[in-house]
Amino acid sequence: MEMEIAGVRYHVEVLNTDKAPTIVFLHGFTGSSKTWDEVVKFFPDYKIVQVDLIGHGRTESPEDSARYTMERQIDDLDVLLRQLKVERFALVGYSMGGRTALAYACTHPERLGALVLESSSPGLKNVSDRLERQQRDSELALKILANGIASFVNSWENIPLFNSQKSLPVNVRQVVRAERLSQNPLGLANSLIGMGTGSQSSYWGKLNKLEVPVLLLSGTLDPKFMAIAEEMKQTLPKVQHGVIEAGHALHVEKPAEFATMVKEYLSLHYRGGKS
Repeated sequence: MEMEIAGVRYHVEVLNTDKAPTIVFLHGFTGSSKTWDEVVKFFPDYKIVQVDLIGHGRTESPEDSARYTMERQIDDLDVLLRQLKVERFALVGYSMGGRTALAYACTHPERLGALVLESSSPGLKNVSDRLERQQRDSELALKILANGIASFVNSWENIPLFNSQKSLPVNVRQVVRAERLSQNPLGLANSLIGMGTGSQSSYWGKLNKLEVPVLLLSGTLDPKFMAIAEEMKQTLPKVQHGVIEAGHALHVEKPAEFATMVKEYLSLHYRGGKS
């Protein structure tokens, strides 16, 4: 379905509409609601809401990068879910979607029954690191706009973060590539500038106050985000860290294992309630 939120047309998929409680899924950079197709089939007893974040999938890509800030994305998400009459829910986010999910949780903790963060971070702690990352993201954004989506995807799918995906079956890799190629170059560029890791606020200082039950999921082949999860685990009050033998995109590489770990966690920690 299409929903207009603060002047931006969002694409949203809602499954199992007669069910409660609810799980909301947020995709990563270059993704869309389609990224969860192999996962959501494991959750027939939950209402499922999948949102194409701003600049991604079939959601609009405004020209002004200021429209893409993390704060505005959180506001859009909150309005969108309230319009869907989703009052309390579990929130699952991958990578960029995980940063968004954590930012949402820190802003609206009362709305969440549980939080699942896959290969995610609370941002960068130091101002100098954020400025350096902003510069790199701005340069990448300019390349996307100058060279087009195909050139960007050819480069993006070969960065070290996704090395483990090269051993996936051809049909799986084709689906991932098609999803990336379907993106709007302007949306990706503005997403990097507006809500990239360097542009967003750091949420490290808010973790110790987050009383929502949190499941951190990371892959053994993704040492950077394994280490981030271990550090987050030291601070979050109600946290569990699950590990899967996979790379950055656990839900793509091991969808059944990923879904099983999420289901088991939610069955124990998310009481939910009617939405």
